[in-house]
Amino acid sequence: MFSSPKPILLGLVVQFIIMPAFTFLLILIINPLPSIALGMILIAACPGGNLSNFLTYLAKGNTALSITMSASSTVLAIFMTPLNMVFWGSLNPRTHDLLRSFTISPWQMLTTILFLLGLPLVVGMYVGHKYPNWSQKMNKYMKYASIVFFLLFVLTSLAANFQAFLRYIGMVFFAVLLHNIVAIVTAYFTARSFKLPEQDRRAISIEVGIQNSGLGLILIFNFFGGLGGMAIVAAWWSVWHIIAGLSLATFWSKRPARQPQISQVST
Repeated sequence: MFSSPKPILLGLVVQFIIMPAFTFLLILIINPLPSIALGMILIAACPGGNLSNFLTYLAKGNTALSITMSASSTVLAIFMTPLNMVFWGSLNPRTHDLLRSFTISPWQMLTTILFLLGLPLVVGMYVGHKYPNWSQKMNKYMKYASIVFFLLFVLTSLAANFQAFLRYIGMVFFAVLLHNIVAIVTAYFTARSFKLPEQDRRAISIEVGIQNSGLGLILIFNFFGGLGGMAIVAAWWSVWHIIAGLSLATFWSKRPARQPQISQVST
């Protein structure tokens, strides 16, 4: 049970407000190609990925907070992802022109995200409540199946844009590296500035640093025709955030977080 909503609210503010804003500033600084910049904006607008829960556990962070943030950000993403995408994409002159070259309906994108995120969440909650024993048995197999499907989707995206991948891999690698560092560092030190316990800082930083790039790829192919720069950013982010997340979690796993006298979150 959560005794204070502070860590959850702060984590969601970093996820959907601070992170997209810092992404916009990062794009102004490094000035990537418009399609790459638009891909970075879309990734920043996505909610956290499910892998973040496992990585938080490995990092000796607050797993309960991570799980709650994942569920909350998934629900909020139905509205916040299209809102952030259109707002920040339109604010930059270069991405604004590219965004206008596609017929993007925020309401259509909202409906798509609702179908991709909201419907499975509701169905999963219903099945878990109605058939708890069967749900627990199937949960492990569904996780494996989702990982396999996700990897195949990423590989297919890279294969479809292989020539563009070879051409822009240097720029994309640099952009994604900086983007991921900004996400993790910003989340950690924002949580630290609000005096959250170390376990909460780790959970929030991993949650913000591990984005649902699979959702990003689906939106790119549905609304942007699989635009090369965007697809490569999302596909490479899918690979890189696993490498960065595992490295960070392994580093933290060897450094146990100090237990606060009164924890913000209790389970």
